[in-house]
Amino acid sequence: MSDDAVLYDVAEGVATITLNRPERLNAWNPQIHQGYFDGLDRAAADPDVKVIIVTGAGRGFCAGADMDVLQGIQSNEGEPGEPDLRKHTHAMTIPKPVIAAVNGAAAGLGMVHALACDIRFAAAGAKFTTAFARRGLIAEHGMSWTLPNLVGQAHAMDLLVSSRVVLAEEALEMGLVNRVYPADDLMAETRAYALDMAINVSPTSMAVMKEQVYTHRHLDPDEAVKRSNVLMGESLRRPDFKEGVASFLEKRPPLFEPYTP
Repeated sequence: MSDDAVLYDVAEGVATITLNRPERLNAWNPQIHQGYFDGLDRAAADPDVKVIIVTGAGRGFCAGADMDVLQGIQSNEGEPGEPDLRKHTHAMTIPKPVIAAVNGAAAGLGMVHALACDIRFAAAGAKFTTAFARRGLIAEHGMSWTLPNLVGQAHAMDLLVSSRVVLAEEALEMGLVNRVYPADDLMAETRAYALDMAINVSPTSMAVMKEQVYTHRHLDPDEAVKRSNVLMGESLRRPDFKEGVASFLEKRPPLFEPYTP
């Protein structure tokens, strides 16, 4: 990883990617950008990884773009070298569940990345803000798509145009996060959830369902049903179906095959 700006660990089928600039509340810079996306790609390519957790070191998840980087953009003194062209929605393209464990502030670009994850758990009191309008910016990097799809148009407009801060508890009421835990319990609860998936859920089923959720919402209902029926036929012919039924009848953990594209 890039100068330890991002930490990567794998245990029991779960990869944990940690943004690691705690002294700056994990503010996004080129090193985090490359390290985070490299971590996602590494986990996607590893057959032993079934589920991915993303979190931040210290008190924050990600406080947004590093202000030094923003000032460099203003003065045309950006980072040298070739830019990393992977999009900030990269997590949505990874064929494995990506769970954000939002341990603290998720602001601006940090909120973009929390929303790009498939599932979000938050620590009680964690702060969320889009922030963009208060910096003279607009809804960046697909948030104009991800946010209303999660919370609806009214909540999305509220959060975007006001750029106000919402706490995890209000975020839960909106549907912005899935669950809220006491801060000291967040990682243990997130890991327990991820470990259950890694042990008991078919990696191929998870990959196909993730693709369904992100693509079928653009289809009319009849077309979505038609495509789902094709995918269901394929799943019935996979060894995972036989193993899933056998493991249930035999009351044992399943031995599913690793996901292969």
